[in-house]
Amino acid sequence: MAVPKRKMSRSNTRHRRAQWRANTPPLVPVTVEGRTSLVPQHLRKAYERGLLRPAD
Repeated sequence: MAVPKRKMSRSNTRHRRAQWRANTPPLVPVTVEGRTSLVPQHLRKAYERGLLRPAD
């Protein structure tokens, strides 16, 4: 495991952490019971099988 040689300043630590961003999942259209909804791509099959219901 990497171990830092020197202590990193609070300012540098916070600047580094501030760069992280969560990405929104790509949405895909799914037609369930005649209604088309945009759902996250990784949940598409669950919606098609009826395990989840689109919130409309």
